[in-house]
Amino acid sequence: MARLRGDTAPLLARLWRTWLYPHRATLAVVLVLIALVGASTGLYPALIKAAFDAFDRKDAAAIAYGPLVVIVVTATRGFALYGQTVLTNRVVTRVEADMQAALYGHLIESDLAQLGRESPAALTQRFTTDFAFIKEALTRISTVLLRDIAMLIGLVAALIWMDPVLTLVAGVTVPFVAGPIGRIGKKLRRVSTSTQEQMGATASLISESLQGARVAKTYAMEAYLKGRAAQALDEVRRLKMKAANARGRLDPLLEIGGGIAVAGVLVLVGQRVLAGEKTVGDFTGYVAALLLAAQPARALGNLNAILQEAAAALRRYFDVMDEAPEIREAPDARPLTVSAGTIRFDGVRFRYRPDAPALEGIDLTVPAGSVTALVGRSGSGKSSLLNLVPRLYDVTEGRVTIDGQDVRAVTLASLRAAVAVVSQEVVLFDDTIARNIGFGRPGASPAEIEAAARAAAAHDFVAALPEGYDFRVGPGGGRLSGGERQRVALARAFLKDAPILLLDEATSALDSESERLVQEALTRLMRGRTTLVIAHRLSTVRDADQIAVMESGRVIETGRHDALLAASGAYARLHRLQLSEPATAE
Repeated sequence: MARLRGDTAPLLARLWRTWLYPHRATLAVVLVLIALVGASTGLYPALIKAAFDAFDRKDAAAIAYGPLVVIVVTATRGFALYGQTVLTNRVVTRVEADMQAALYGHLIESDLAQLGRESPAALTQRFTTDFAFIKEALTRISTVLLRDIAMLIGLVAALIWMDPVLTLVAGVTVPFVAGPIGRIGKKLRRVSTSTQEQMGATASLISESLQGARVAKTYAMEAYLKGRAAQALDEVRRLKMKAANARGRLDPLLEIGGGIAVAGVLVLVGQRVLAGEKTVGDFTGYVAALLLAAQPARALGNLNAILQEAAAALRRYFDVMDEAPEIREAPDARPLTVSAGTIRFDGVRFRYRPDAPALEGIDLTVPAGSVTALVGRSGSGKSSLLNLVPRLYDVTEGRVTIDGQDVRAVTLASLRAAVAVVSQEVVLFDDTIARNIGFGRPGASPAEIEAAARAAAAHDFVAALPEGYDFRVGPGGGRLSGGERQRVALARAFLKDAPILLLDEATSALDSESERLVQEALTRLMRGRTTLVIAHRLSTVRDADQIAVMESGRVIETGRHDALLAASGAYARLHRLQLSEPATAE
């Protein structure tokens, strides 16, 4: 049997405890069926021996009833194999689906920092390539590891019953074959890990290139991208060849080992038959048992390679599942109570990495029901500050409060229910317009969805679509224009009706007409809500109740538009710059 090296056995043990144990009743039936397969397989050589001995004795009764016994044995084995295959597939597909659902659930609840370490394409690849290895291993554990072990036990029992000395001779080759098989398995484990990582990187590269097709064509980058993709794909090919070559060494190794064992047995049994110590039935039955045992023994030899590849995939799976989110609820977290909606940043410092400060000592109050605009050059920390309110990230120092309640002390569900976000990068799912709006408040009625669309100036264009609110927007909302996507996102925010509104450059990428419609809708949406808005175009925030000017992660000025202009400080410089270069987005 293939030896489980390294941490393969603990990984499989964890797989059993977490995912297979709930199916133990079905697996118990599988084991019974496997035992039937092994027992019926072990009877084959005994039947062959009995048949040849009956021929020698000219036993008419045995010759007459022998075929019936063969039919019963083979039928038992056949039905047991079928039942075992059906039940195994039922368990394996259920476990695979459950593991994939658990992985998706874990990823969707992970922190943005965790998700940002791998591209969406690389994470998606885990659901295909990695699970192909895991599914293969789960299937083989039943069809190979357990069934073939049962067959081997039955056949070895038959071999020992027929001639224990010869069985010992045949088993001499096992240690010489097991060692190289183990070494090949360890190498496959390393290569498989590298292959899966490289395939994830390649999937990310291809996805990134296709998403950036417009830039690629504009800058004539096709040749460069094709070369980069060819290099990545060739590295995958190289690793796959390395794994295939390692697996390829198993077959000749097992073939030669089996050949030596059969050759030794043939010599010894042949001599005994010639000497009259054994019958032709003994010879035929023993050689048949040995040849039958070669198939499961060979399968078990190859199994180690499959288990090592699956172990690499399982390790990647459990590494992700074991990574606990940094954004967690406090044990005594209470629901957020929004009485007015005042947001306060007290001594807030934040770093994405120890060497990358994003915010340095922010003290800012966003009064309830008011509009506070964050302005400043790119990289000044505006988006970082906005992300702290719904706890997409946590402060490194200081605290963020809503009506005096630290956002880290309230439940995540209540905090995020109180916040609506509209950003430049609109996220729509490949579903109907009604569902995309309805995500703002699950369970909303069609009338409520339509009312939200009207408030967001989206109803007219939706009503003109072929299916109206049942129109599918396509992946990423690709079947809608930029202005239409933005208005659907605004409708979602209207439907949510949250007391706190975060706007992140919500109109910066729109044409004039779309911007006018969206800006009018935004004005309606902001009414009566505590609003924190990022805008690079200062003309869109001149009516804000408060403007906070940010630079290098600090708030360096606050005030209203006219007062800040009169102060001739950083805001005034930004304003002059935009007046002199109106087409430049800072």
